[in-house]
Amino acid sequence: MKLTYIFLLALICFGTKQVSAQTLPYKNSKLSIDERVADLLGRMTVEEKVGQLSKLLGWEMYEKNGKNISASPKLKDAVKTQHIGMLWATLRADPWTQKTLLNGLSPQEAAKATNAIQRYMIDSTRLGIPLLLSEEAPHGHMAIGATVFPTAIGQASTWNPFLIEKMASAIAKETFAVGGKNGYGPVLDLARDPRWSRTEESYGEDPYLIGRMGEAMVKGFQGKTIGEENKIISTLKHFVAYGVPEGGHNGGAVSVGERALMQHYLPPFEKAVKAGAGSVMTAYNSIDGIPCSANEWLLTQVLRNQWGFKGFVVSDLLSISGLNGSHATAENAADAASQSIHAGLDVDLSGSGFNTNLLEAVKTGLVDQAVLDRAVVRVLHMKFSLGLFDKPYVDEQAVVKKVATAEHSQLARQVALESIVLLKNENNVLPLSKSLKRIAVIGPNADNVYNQLGDYTAPQEDGKVKTVLEGIKAAVSKQTVVDYVKGCAIRDTTATDIAAAVRAANQAEVVVVVLGGSSARDFKTSYQATGAANVDAASQAISDMESGEGFDRSTLDLMGDQLALLKALKATGKPIVLVTIKGRPLNLNWADEHVSAILDAWYPGQEGGLAIADVLFGAYNPAGRLPISFPRSIGQLPVYYNHNKPNHHDYIELRAKPLYAFGYGLSYTTFDYSDLQIDLNESATDLTATISFQVKNTGDYGGDEVAQLYLVDEVSSVVTPVKQLKRFERKFIKKGESQRFSFEINLEDLKLWGIDKQWKVENGKFKVLVGPASDNVKLTSEFEVKI
Repeated sequence: MKLTYIFLLALICFGTKQVSAQTLPYKNSKLSIDERVADLLGRMTVEEKVGQLSKLLGWEMYEKNGKNISASPKLKDAVKTQHIGMLWATLRADPWTQKTLLNGLSPQEAAKATNAIQRYMIDSTRLGIPLLLSEEAPHGHMAIGATVFPTAIGQASTWNPFLIEKMASAIAKETFAVGGKNGYGPVLDLARDPRWSRTEESYGEDPYLIGRMGEAMVKGFQGKTIGEENKIISTLKHFVAYGVPEGGHNGGAVSVGERALMQHYLPPFEKAVKAGAGSVMTAYNSIDGIPCSANEWLLTQVLRNQWGFKGFVVSDLLSISGLNGSHATAENAADAASQSIHAGLDVDLSGSGFNTNLLEAVKTGLVDQAVLDRAVVRVLHMKFSLGLFDKPYVDEQAVVKKVATAEHSQLARQVALESIVLLKNENNVLPLSKSLKRIAVIGPNADNVYNQLGDYTAPQEDGKVKTVLEGIKAAVSKQTVVDYVKGCAIRDTTATDIAAAVRAANQAEVVVVVLGGSSARDFKTSYQATGAANVDAASQAISDMESGEGFDRSTLDLMGDQLALLKALKATGKPIVLVTIKGRPLNLNWADEHVSAILDAWYPGQEGGLAIADVLFGAYNPAGRLPISFPRSIGQLPVYYNHNKPNHHDYIELRAKPLYAFGYGLSYTTFDYSDLQIDLNESATDLTATISFQVKNTGDYGGDEVAQLYLVDEVSSVVTPVKQLKRFERKFIKKGESQRFSFEINLEDLKLWGIDKQWKVENGKFKVLVGPASDNVKLTSEFEVKI
């Protein structure tokens, strides 16, 4: 009898436990997210709370044994000892992670890996909290098999936010399909010194253009509501002013005043935050002596209180440790953790900045429990919003229909097409005839897959990436002979063969030479803990890499024997078409003076070779515009177009103006601007200026025109820029036809950060400048504010 009673009691208790486990409030999808978060938070230990704020490096968290993919012992140990809440770059593959096509993951394997990881979290941990997986995704998911789009500097050259939103949506779909729920990007840093190694990751030098592109990326990534199918949250980088380091040194100190910060560096982030961005990453640098990862004014007062940001803030890799390291503003690691979390930084990318240090800070009273809970609530709220608790797994069978589709390849080609900038076309050398008898294709970037893709790119299967040589061969007739000679490398001068290149050129009717730079990481390069490359100027092993994170420049000259090759080809007397593939503006002074035609393709992605050929042979009329100015010399730097008044005067040696200005780009056709009209609608408290004008295609080809509107505040209480982009639009105009452009300007576009440190619009005249580039004004007028 006694044994029967004990058995029944045990059965009742077991049954009660099962029912309880199934009906815990935080697992009840019918409750509000706030209710679920509150319930879960109340069940967590301090150790589990701290663990939720740790985002570890993810590529060692799975094991691949043949067809079997499982959670690795390293993951299990991290979960057991740190109670981790997030992983970063789990599916990343590149020389830094040492993941290759052989030991990395195909898209289908990636889905299996993330499911295995989530299954372990759900089934083998006390509370079953799923992980949030963050992935690099600035120009495609940085994983094997994903579509590779042009890098950000090329995306910005499209001046087409609607196309970039479509691209971001495709990237989100591919990332979501394999288990990623958070994409790192866009980078919203103003790049005003092209010596900086990460210029390629930026949208250029102008806050308005950057803001429009950033907003487009956020909308494409996230959709209308966080948690939508095939969507991921966006992480904005790097908050803030990271892109203007002194001397161009990546991660170095910056010198930015409060007014410049408010007027130029913060607005792109504000626009993206108000578009709904789910996450923001702090920058490595300091602002006026305060590291961004411990800046309460930046992370709480501005980001949350003023802009209404609702997501979570994540550190850049190891930046919390930088407080008691390189910055030396914290006494020890616990102090660094305390400074960061009090400032409003929620998540530690590395797992070493918070972890035991934050635990120590909480247990010793350095960090109050409420401060810890605040950060944990932000993370949990995002996980619930993303649907991770209700749908932690992905459909492994659906991956093939979502990743690297023909539709995405075509989209990559379209972005590449719209990003190409025609810098010069003397005597209409371009477009070339497809019936040329012989073409010489020469140069280190003419047939190099990885040099075409930029940094943050995974290994690629053979045949996936279309090079310029392949594009040209596909574009011309079968009767055309295409000769290819590499000629030289980007940097290495030990295998130069200019003589062979000259022989090929002498036999050709036209020479297409493809030069520039490279951000192609290799397995010979050593890397810092942050992932940036170590640069050794005395190293005997010379890769092509001269751009990409860590590869800062002291000059912008073409490296190696590239200029010597170009000069030798010019000496043949044959028409030369120069195509540049690169991540930053380079010195093209000699080319601009001596070469017939120049196309700038930046890093055009996997379909770039086909896109370049389309432009070369007239299948597409280029209309890309520069998002960053090209200096004539590094002695001009900084040379961005919207510098503060007064206007620059010339140097003794050269002009003050850049070689190619912001907004510049040519077409195979011509456009005329006319009929500028301003309709001013002004009340006692508001103003709208509708500015419209006519653009006619007066040339021989249909094509896009990118009309740009700049404003000049003629008299102001503080110094303002010599001009500032306020609106732009890219429109296709048929040959002989006209299109009317119309832009609305409001008070938000006219405000300045006043002497009293308040935003205001001042009465007075504003000059209107309209044209196809910042230095090519076709129409001018003005209006006056009287509020």
